[in-house]
Amino acid sequence: MFQLKWLWNCLGSYRYRYAIGLFIGGFASGMLIINPMLSGHLIDDVIIPANTGPLPRLLITMMIVQLVRLSLRYFMHITLEWGSNLAMTNIRRRMYDIVQEQDYRFHDRLRTGNLMTRMTSDLDMLRHSLSWISFQFVDAVVIFASALIFLLFVNWKLALSLTAVTPLILLISNQFKKHIRPRMVLLRQKLTLLSTNATENIDGNRVVRAFAREDYAREQFEKLNADYRDTAYENAYISAKYQPLLELLSQLLVIITLVLGGLFLIWGEMTAGQYMAFSSLTWALSNPLRMLGVLLADMQRFYAAANMIMEVLDAPDGISDKPGAVEIRDRPAGGIEFRHVGFKVNGSVILEDINFKAGPGQTIGILGSTGSGKTSLINMLLRFYEPTSGEVLLDGVNIQDYTMSSLRRHIGLAMQDVFLFSDSVAGNIAYGRPDIDREIISRRAGQADAHSFIRKMEDGYETLVGERGVGLSGGQKQRISLARALAVSPSVLILDDTTSAVDSETEQYIQNQLRKLDFPCTKIIIAQRITSFRGADMILVMDKGKIIEQGRHEELINKRGFYYHIWSLQNSSGEEGGRCAAENIK
Repeated sequence: MFQLKWLWNCLGSYRYRYAIGLFIGGFASGMLIINPMLSGHLIDDVIIPANTGPLPRLLITMMIVQLVRLSLRYFMHITLEWGSNLAMTNIRRRMYDIVQEQDYRFHDRLRTGNLMTRMTSDLDMLRHSLSWISFQFVDAVVIFASALIFLLFVNWKLALSLTAVTPLILLISNQFKKHIRPRMVLLRQKLTLLSTNATENIDGNRVVRAFAREDYAREQFEKLNADYRDTAYENAYISAKYQPLLELLSQLLVIITLVLGGLFLIWGEMTAGQYMAFSSLTWALSNPLRMLGVLLADMQRFYAAANMIMEVLDAPDGISDKPGAVEIRDRPAGGIEFRHVGFKVNGSVILEDINFKAGPGQTIGILGSTGSGKTSLINMLLRFYEPTSGEVLLDGVNIQDYTMSSLRRHIGLAMQDVFLFSDSVAGNIAYGRPDIDREIISRRAGQADAHSFIRKMEDGYETLVGERGVGLSGGQKQRISLARALAVSPSVLILDDTTSAVDSETEQYIQNQLRKLDFPCTKIIIAQRITSFRGADMILVMDKGKIIEQGRHEELINKRGFYYHIWSLQNSSGEEGGRCAAENIK
């Protein structure tokens, strides 16, 4: 019942028009008893007495009833389809907004394939429930009740005899519902696993092929596909086990009508017209009972889909603007400060007592082993995560006092794992500032050393980038990502291992360009190669969520600590050896 109430609320301002549509549909269903009733009068008042007088009036009335009923049903279908699609559009929009506003922990729990299933097949099941199952339920109830009331007035003995089967049908239906409901939930879970696997293998197709794991991927998909098939078979078996019993019991109504109705007709307790009406309306009692199993199965699918959607809609709010947060009106100077920042996830310490300060326009380098907390630190600045203790400041103001949208508009981010949209090269570079002109796009591409290879493309800056940048090398994608970050002319530029896939010469060119940007900018550079930030104003060395060393290059060399060790390895064994040491040394 909670899901029904929730779905009713999802209709919003349209719910009353939707209710009117259901009422009209129910009224049209109730009109079904009129023509069988008139058919009884046709036999008793026209055919048996051979009196053609009432015939035109009865035929015209029956025709008008049929036309009115069909017109009402047409209006009802339009109303319910309109209402269901409107409700699904609103729910889908709300789900999209919630998914976009959630933090990383939400997306770690619900993966892409899972969310796509909820926003497509589950929503379509809800639309089907609103537009069709709800009407079928109202139709069955109204027809059964109308026919029963009419038949009680005609011959209450025969009517009660027909309803004697109903308790047994309801008992079997209740048992069917208990068995099928958990199975529908399980089927929905199997579909989620199947969709997630298919999405991951399509997205990771190149990785699958690169490691010659096609057979393994196919086996995994086939296993999940078979699990889904077997669960669907078992559900079909349960339905097949109960549905014939419901069919058999509902067909008993026809036998009772034929036997008892015939006896009542012989005994003179019924007229031929009344017997005709009874025979015509027996289906009105048997059909809703016969359809009960199908309706219950559909309702269980609805409950399973509704629960999955509600899990998204009722998810705890992600990181959001606090009350009273203000827009950043003027361009920030770019001063950054971390004060005693700590961060925990499920009790595990990710960052512990982080303290550092960067003045406007300064360059900060961050070095550390994998899992040391480097990326988590910059995620704090972007408010992808919130610190569990301490505070992060921009120009002396806690970043939580600003709206997230205005904060992020002044921060440029380029990451090692680049995501490019299926758009032109120019569209990807100008993604954060769609209003910039081609001259600025070309300038930012030049600063990222991307202009040289872009102009060699078939359509230059109008070349369409395939899904996720397919067709581009890792270094090319990284340079386009850097150009995208520079295109917003940020006050703070964050480079998270952005030049890991480019050669040393290209990296040196990019570093020179970053030193002479045509706008003031504080830079935070995360890298494994010390050459990426050797001239930084301050270098942070991180390990196990803590800053273990801090200072300029010369100062850290003189300390003869972790930084010195990495520097020595990279200068004696080459960059690759230094990177491996930075990854593994503790």
